[in-house]
Amino acid sequence: MQMKENGVGFDFCAFTDFDNSAEVRLYEIGSYACEPEYSYGPIIRSRGIIHYVLSGKGKLRIGDKTHNIHGNQIFFIPSGVSAYYEADSDDPWVYKWLHIGGTEFLALLTEVGLSENSPVLDVPSPNNRSWDFNSAINEIFENYEREYYCIGKIYEIMDFLRKEYGHIDKASAESQQLQYVRTVIKYIQLKFSEQITMENIAGVCGLNRSYLSRLFHDATGYTIKGYLQTYRMQTAQKMLRESDLSISYIGNAVGYVDIFTFSKAFKKHTGCTPSSYRENGSAALAN
Repeated sequence: MQMKENGVGFDFCAFTDFDNSAEVRLYEIGSYACEPEYSYGPIIRSRGIIHYVLSGKGKLRIGDKTHNIHGNQIFFIPSGVSAYYEADSDDPWVYKWLHIGGTEFLALLTEVGLSENSPVLDVPSPNNRSWDFNSAINEIFENYEREYYCIGKIYEIMDFLRKEYGHIDKASAESQQLQYVRTVIKYIQLKFSEQITMENIAGVCGLNRSYLSRLFHDATGYTIKGYLQTYRMQTAQKMLRESDLSISYIGNAVGYVDIFTFSKAFKKHTGCTPSSYRENGSAALAN
């Protein structure tokens, strides 16, 4: 769904709702050439949002900290955080925004240092570079109806941010913690069809179960159990949409020993039974 307004509210907004992947999600994009002193908030969002300031100036306030921001900078507002931002009175900013999420993307933001306490990041100049951050953002906006194309561009942005700002010292405590988070994600993606437990996962990382759970939640916003459940359900939905395999087979393929347990978990996650989902597709989720 696309909306445009001139002079009021925003210049462009598209609700993409790309959430097929648990690793990288894109819910909405938009752009706005703000009026002087245009403000938004205080507001608490259920999803993180990134603003890319193309030009002009403004300020962001999170908690008791105010950050002065100018062109060619990113500012990130995490979910669950009260934030207020306002355009400069003389040189109001022009920005693009992306409502974005996913375990890998949120972990990457932690790695490059974007957080509630440090929400601002400079975007390197494209001079003498073979890859341009601004061009990647523009391509997302120009192709916002193409889900896989847009998600692919976000992975390019992630790779760029990691190269520019990622921690080089792999022995550092923060870097090691993020490695544990990625180990959990990769282990689940490999073993989700098996009867894995928290003890299995903690054992792979060699960490205490409660400590690992806290690391994972802080980096991704998911519990480990919640991520495993989400990954299984998304895989099951894809199989129901794209194959004629039996529901019992699909349940077993995503780690459930019997059809009753699978159907109960599926309905709790999606709001409909596997058979209803197969018959009605995404329409079943809206009922």
